[in-house]
Amino acid sequence: MAEENVRVAVRVRPFNSRERTLNSTLIIDMNGNTTQITDPSGSDEPRKFTFDFSYWSHDGCKENNGYYEPDPSQPNGKKFADQKSVYNDLGVGVLENAWGGYNSTLFAYGQTGSGKSWSMVGYGVNKGVVPLFCDNIFQQITEKKNSGDKTEFEVTFSMLEIYNEQVRDLLTNSSARGGLKVRQHPKQGFYADGLKVVPVNSYDEISKKMAEGTTNRTVASTNMNATSSRAHTIVGITFQQIFINPAGEKTTKAAVVNLVDLAGSERAESTGATGDRLKEGAAINQSLSCLGNCIAALAEKSSGKNCRVPYRDSVLTKLLKNALGGNSKTIMIAALSPADVNFDETLSTLRYADRAKQIKTTASVNESPTDKLIRELQEENEKLKLMIESGNYEMIKQDDDDDDLTDEEKKKEKEDRESEYASMLEKNKHEMEEMKKTFEERLAERGDSGTDFNAVDEKKKTTPHLYNLNQDPQLSGRIVHFLEGENITIGSCAAEGDVNIRIVGPSIHPKHASFSMAENKWSIEPAAPHSRILHNGKGVGNKEDLVHNDRLQFGTTQFFVYCNPKERDSSKINYPDISYDDAQQEVARKSGLGMDKEAKSRDEALLQEEMVKAVPAVQQANSISEELDKKLKFELIVVSPEGRGETKGRSIVMVKVTHLETKFEWMWPFQKLLNRMYVMQEMYDELLEGENVKRTEEEDPFFDDMKCDFYIGSVKIWLKSMAYLIESKDQLSVCDYQGKEVGILNYEILPCDSKGKEYTDSDDIFVEIPDELLGRPDGVHFKLKITSARGLPMKFVDVYAKYTFFNEDRVYETKRLPATNNPDWKYEMQHDQANVALPFLDYLKDGAIMIQIWGKQKIQKSKKHINTKDALLSSSLTKGKMGAGQSKAFDTDKVKYMMEAAFLRKRQERLEQKLHAMKKMLDEAEKHNKKKISTSLIKQIYNASTADAADKCIALIPQEKGK
Repeated sequence: MAEENVRVAVRVRPFNSRERTLNSTLIIDMNGNTTQITDPSGSDEPRKFTFDFSYWSHDGCKENNGYYEPDPSQPNGKKFADQKSVYNDLGVGVLENAWGGYNSTLFAYGQTGSGKSWSMVGYGVNKGVVPLFCDNIFQQITEKKNSGDKTEFEVTFSMLEIYNEQVRDLLTNSSARGGLKVRQHPKQGFYADGLKVVPVNSYDEISKKMAEGTTNRTVASTNMNATSSRAHTIVGITFQQIFINPAGEKTTKAAVVNLVDLAGSERAESTGATGDRLKEGAAINQSLSCLGNCIAALAEKSSGKNCRVPYRDSVLTKLLKNALGGNSKTIMIAALSPADVNFDETLSTLRYADRAKQIKTTASVNESPTDKLIRELQEENEKLKLMIESGNYEMIKQDDDDDDLTDEEKKKEKEDRESEYASMLEKNKHEMEEMKKTFEERLAERGDSGTDFNAVDEKKKTTPHLYNLNQDPQLSGRIVHFLEGENITIGSCAAEGDVNIRIVGPSIHPKHASFSMAENKWSIEPAAPHSRILHNGKGVGNKEDLVHNDRLQFGTTQFFVYCNPKERDSSKINYPDISYDDAQQEVARKSGLGMDKEAKSRDEALLQEEMVKAVPAVQQANSISEELDKKLKFELIVVSPEGRGETKGRSIVMVKVTHLETKFEWMWPFQKLLNRMYVMQEMYDELLEGENVKRTEEEDPFFDDMKCDFYIGSVKIWLKSMAYLIESKDQLSVCDYQGKEVGILNYEILPCDSKGKEYTDSDDIFVEIPDELLGRPDGVHFKLKITSARGLPMKFVDVYAKYTFFNEDRVYETKRLPATNNPDWKYEMQHDQANVALPFLDYLKDGAIMIQIWGKQKIQKSKKHINTKDALLSSSLTKGKMGAGQSKAFDTDKVKYMMEAAFLRKRQERLEQKLHAMKKMLDEAEKHNKKKISTSLIKQIYNASTADAADKCIALIPQEKGK
């Protein structure tokens, strides 16, 4: 038994195309084990951290048959860390621990897209720690057996997902639906009750089980992939060695290896989900925060302080208790993004990792005679039976944090013990039965122990087939369906023989699609009316021929590639490898959202990235709404900053949600849909299992408040006229989120004095250049009047306008008018700037006030019942597409140009008046032979506010002294 610190490695992920497009600045530098991060704003000194390993994997590499290896010719070539070097430092230690009988935990932490999956899983030939570990342990088992070693080796595999404080088994549909209970065992600590554990013979079997576990669920889940950041995934591998010890006893040496991919660690404000009631329900940030609290407490405890470690605060920390503070050797990989746009998240990750390296764990060898283990389990079960019968539940030792439980919590704890002990009884019985079986018997019970992966690989070389695409690239191609015979059906039918290939997911019909062979060519066609099938991103309505490398999507989550080996081998075409991302991008490009052009700017690149993620999410939300008959339709809309009522920013993807019966609408940020997506999937899973899918309004992801304010549209009022102290009065169009005119707004901007007296032409406060306002003694004062709006949509009540001004936090609002689409607000507000500095002057010259119009939608009950499936089908046929809604492009500068033109006309009139007055002055002086005119009189003529005033001054020229 040895105490050691948690080993911490930080790794900067590989360079990606997104950063290339965004021209990101690097903020991280590594030198040996030291990592330095620099604030891109330059407002702080660089911060340094030291870890067990600091891996630079961002650049400095070259590709060798698909593998990225160091390139000494590049500046960072010598410090580039490839997959093999990371595995040799981290994975080999995990492997040695497993052979030694020590538990090990390797977990990856970091924001979405920071490269957790690159280290844990890898891509293609660039295998990560998980596949290399699994490959090596089976290779070494084979070598031991071939050398004549009589030891029996058993490897079992489990896979669970934590979302919303629920634990789901990804290897069995039934457990996945309702979630697993987390129990506490007196010796084993917390465990997931009922988790399916599968005996395996090779890494091929593990990866196939992982692929099946993800593909048969509603969505291809995270499973060691950072693409989906909404859940934590734990892969458990138990390695047992059964041998005869020197005393002649049959002994078991066991090691449990937990490989953990934590959910993305984005700050809440960076997700755009602030205010969403289901954000906290998703519990991702909450569980990561609890994990951080445990790490901080353990770090303090390791330094000698006596403090409570709050393991019980989340399911995640309960299940990781042994990894963090118990019988396990633990390694943390902190994945870092080097891009300046991710500075805050990256710094947070480094601080997280810095705390974790201070934690100490104590690992011991898990070795015990097998017969003794069985005997101890039998004795434990007898104690459990007595305790259940007597009601004396004192067997489980309380955790370190149990002392702080309230009386109510302790009472609840006692009430849970009977259920807890009954579960432990079953668990112990199951373990005893399993220990008495041979590994071969357990494999036979699994039902697929006869799978010959070598034979499958050989058959793939000659026989047409479909292979799966998964978000995790290591799981793509693991599920193979051969196309043999003349007709193949695919669908969700559970009855044997109804379909040849069974797939499950939203919008999958019992008999969904049909493959047929004619003239040595396979073709595909729908097997049911309105089956959702995409062929290379386009909907399939009739029979279509397939060619090698065609992409197929069934429903909303099932992606496959058609492979015809003979066609491929006889063609001169160099077919590219197809990834899950490739298929998603293809669907997004053909969804009607204008993704065919290449992104030319940073903003366009970000928008296209959002669309690739948003298209399948919206399609899936529609499918689940259809299955649950939720009466909601989801559409993607690309919305400009002006369309959102903002003065600056970039276009983003939003989701228009329409209630099909009431026609009530909401506009969701895309992140809000993502936050609710897992709960939608959960409800769909429960539907498949025949469970009750009803939710309270607070828990229902399809529910939104019908009494909430709705954004009707906005008007952008440019302030340039105020930079010259010229009044502005106009009637401008109110445009909604799509740029469509939905009414008109009447407004006035009038310069005034500090007491609110409005200036007139006779006051002549006009300035020729805005810089004259800098340091102006009286400052700048003006009134904004929002007088009325006309022609707003009839479906709104309680209509009001609001806006913000300059750098103020205050939101200015008109009164709310209850029942009119032609509101007369007669709103007036004076804005004062006593000391005009350059920022405010720039605001006047180039800035604008965005007047937003809001109201409440009238709730109207539909007189007829609408079926969601029929309504969505009708909508898709009308639009001619099966995916996103269209956004209208509109000229965001049109209003600016119109207002500038009006202002310039007024300015020109003022200047022409002055010019005319000066010309009359010269004519009058010439008429009276005046060679000199006093400066004071010239100034009076020039500054005259009206032509009459100028004429009165000009009339004084004859009285001027001198000729």
